[in-house]
Amino acid sequence: MIYNRSNGVGATAHNMRQPLILMALICLAFLAFGTAAFAHAVTEGDKGYIMEISGIKLIPFMYLGAKHMVTGYDHLLFLFGVVFFLYKMKHVVLYVSLFAIGHSTTMLAGVYFGWNVSAYLIDAIIGLSVVYKALDNLGAYQRWFGVQPDTKAATLIFGFFHGLGLATKILEYDIAQDGLIPNLLAFNVGVEIGQLIALTMILIIMGYWRRTASFWKHAYTANVAMMCAGFILIGYQMTGYFVA
Repeated sequence: MIYNRSNGVGATAHNMRQPLILMALICLAFLAFGTAAFAHAVTEGDKGYIMEISGIKLIPFMYLGAKHMVTGYDHLLFLFGVVFFLYKMKHVVLYVSLFAIGHSTTMLAGVYFGWNVSAYLIDAIIGLSVVYKALDNLGAYQRWFGVQPDTKAATLIFGFFHGLGLATKILEYDIAQDGLIPNLLAFNVGVEIGQLIALTMILIIMGYWRRTASFWKHAYTANVAMMCAGFILIGYQMTGYFVA
């Protein structure tokens, strides 16, 4: 059974054979993206810009924040999982707001207070968030343990880790203290704008997909593929942690 979290209704997904070739291609694609896909990496050009500028630069930092979210594969995977079975807009707004609160809090606090946390471990936990949400969508916790985790609390908590992951990257680039708070706030506004853009695209695609007969046929496969991607993220980051 795959459960609709917004209304508690279960539906049986017929013909749920896993297309192994498709999943293998997805996994290979994630491996091919390398560090750009698996971490909260900032491009070399953006890195140089961040390290060189000082003073209040609201528009550039807003742009960098939006760019980070739109190109952040780990963010998008988690958001995709969060809204996968949310049909009512009020539920989408609630869960995305919880994620945004968590993301914003630790990103701002982490940079301002200079929290020194291993980026590899944080990004591994972010990969775990993707695995968690995929298993939640598959109804695994109810079948295996007879319990349902608090999805709202989990979204907020994993939002904290997503924000902390970005903070660890920003700290590596020694962002100037001159104009730090306004620039961080502008960056965070950009992140939320980018999240809104990405979420709108996801919801449009999901809206069309849900109206087709293939949605319930392939919903299981999509979440299994998402779970595989999360495990790849975890493996990649843990390998970096022990090798670096």
